[in-house]
Amino acid sequence: MERYKALRVIISGGGTGGHIFPAVSIADKLKEVNPQTEILFVGAEGRMEMEKVPAAGYRIIGLQVAGLQRKLTLSNLALPFKLFKSISKAGKIIDEFKPDIAVGVGGYASAPLLWKASRKGIPTLIQEQNGFAGLTNRILGKKAGCVCVAYEGMERFFPADRIVLTGNPIRKGIGPATKETRQEAFDYYGFDPQKKHILIIGGSLGSKTLNDSVEGWIGAGCPDGEGLEILWQCGKYYKAGVDAFMEKAAEDGLGGDVLKNIRHTDFIGRMDLAYAAADVVVTRSGASSVSELCAAGKASIFVPSPNVTEDHQTHNAMALVRKDAGMIVTDAQARETLMGEACALAKDGARTAVLEKNIAALAKTDAAQEIVDEIYKLV
Repeated sequence: MERYKALRVIISGGGTGGHIFPAVSIADKLKEVNPQTEILFVGAEGRMEMEKVPAAGYRIIGLQVAGLQRKLTLSNLALPFKLFKSISKAGKIIDEFKPDIAVGVGGYASAPLLWKASRKGIPTLIQEQNGFAGLTNRILGKKAGCVCVAYEGMERFFPADRIVLTGNPIRKGIGPATKETRQEAFDYYGFDPQKKHILIIGGSLGSKTLNDSVEGWIGAGCPDGEGLEILWQCGKYYKAGVDAFMEKAAEDGLGGDVLKNIRHTDFIGRMDLAYAAADVVVTRSGASSVSELCAAGKASIFVPSPNVTEDHQTHNAMALVRKDAGMIVTDAQARETLMGEACALAKDGARTAVLEKNIAALAKTDAAQEIVDEIYKLV
């Protein structure tokens, strides 16, 4: 009997890269173990997945579903109607596609799709990326056949007998840097191998807090920045403003030679090389970022976003901080202290070595394969 028979799989969810990248990784692994497997994504209309999933080579259908706004708005009044329409459409999608299993990765669209699949007797699996489970997954987890998690202690959210600790699937090519990959990274970014390197990543859309922190540091003259080179992903929303700031900083002579060693960009396509070059990474603590940094084994400073449900980014970061596998700077403190901490850490070889060792010990590099195996067990 063939171990991995061809399946028909619906993967639903999205909204952020933290949901989309693991979903695509699961899909890629399903196609790897059996290229005849048929995969359909279901996302939320107008959200990031409607662009990123087709770019990865998969078909996606959008549902007219949205999240509840925390403040009182007229859009909240339309939610029941959108949800009803989305549940109805999800049922039609299931009837037409006839999946063997439905996989939910979190986000608005996974709720109506997995709820409807469960009602129709189709096996369901949930992949929860964060250390504090989102509301959608907490509700769906009560009926799911399996819940794949990335952190220990998730029994407070899901039935213990259905939890499997798999870790989060990550993008291909991310792992510990070798001498060869570091040199490739230095060549690719035009970096000086004799200097220390800081990577600042605020996500594909960018982070105002991280951008403000860097701009404030530059405005102060780049203190303690000698001997450093910086790769700064400012995000597409902020790129024009950062461009203008950097031009003005150069005109005013801020930071001297250090300013010339700062490269800013809206998007980093070769994250594998960006990680390989970095001695220190400054980042938000979304689940995918944390998992990638574990796999890459990088000394990291986390600045959890306060604008996420249940403050789950703080939970993600603290899971590492408690094991001395990372450092944390709060969003409120970042503008004053973040770049000082990053510069000091980059120049402290003993401290970075400890953080690298401890974070690498937490890596789970076979997460996608383990999740695929759980999918086949359910089917």
